[in-house]
Amino acid sequence: MSRSNDVLLTALAPAIWGSTYLVTTEALPGGYPVTMAALRALPAGLLLLAVTRCLPPRVWLGRVFLLGAFNFALFWVLLFVAAYRLPGGVAATLGALQAMMVILMARGWLGTPIRAGAVVAAATGVLGVALLLIGPEAALDPAGIAAGLGGAASMAAGTVLSRKWQPPVSALSFTAWQLIAGGVLLLPLALIFEPPLPPLSATNLVGLTWLGLIGAAATYVLWFRGVARLEPGAVSMLGMMSPVTAVILGWIWLGQSLSLLQGLGAAIVLGSVWFGQRANRARSILGPAGPAVMRTKVA
Repeated sequence: MSRSNDVLLTALAPAIWGSTYLVTTEALPGGYPVTMAALRALPAGLLLLAVTRCLPPRVWLGRVFLLGAFNFALFWVLLFVAAYRLPGGVAATLGALQAMMVILMARGWLGTPIRAGAVVAAATGVLGVALLLIGPEAALDPAGIAAGLGGAASMAAGTVLSRKWQPPVSALSFTAWQLIAGGVLLLPLALIFEPPLPPLSATNLVGLTWLGLIGAAATYVLWFRGVARLEPGAVSMLGMMSPVTAVILGWIWLGQSLSLLQGLGAAIVLGSVWFGQRANRARSILGPAGPAVMRTKVA
């Protein structure tokens, strides 16, 4: 399959993740963020495991739980904290810093050269997200900012380590292991810190089904497949598709307004994603740290 197809398939994941805010606010009960995250991860992981019937080797358990924590448990908890304590635009802009963090982490953990074009694309993407989402009412809460930065760092670490640690199994199995690990870590937190979940309505069940089957199982298979095939910097830039989708869905589904400044922000984000793919692709072709070299083999 061509690299362009790999990019498009991987971009589907964050584009679909952009529906999370709409589904959460319109279809799920409020006040149960950790419980909802656990119910999103664990059933989806168990379903994929039932399909693949492939358990992780004992030597991989530590890595799987670390990846499950970075990509799901820690990331989703910090994401919810940031969303509760900050305006959505500020939280999303902090999350967009993930692309810059991936560039730095990939340098340290994978030996990937830092290219000026990739840095410019990441910085421009953050600017575009800020124009797209931050309004004049934006407030800066220190705990919310710390959670937003922590969430971005968690996802960045998960992305780079998922590239560094590539088990000899399919993306379905790799995704199943991480979802189950993340769900197992989230479940006790939900039981300890949140009240019992009330009876779920049909709308709640539809929302959870969407977030679990599509927003977790299907999309993370595409995401981890892309992580294995594309440069880390290129994959992280695709994550900026999420706020663009969120704004478009809010405009179409909720009747929210869309200003010229937001339109400019969306154009800048899309342009930075396109430029980021070219910049990282150039590194892969010209530099010594292409995909085949960067991948760490299982001992």
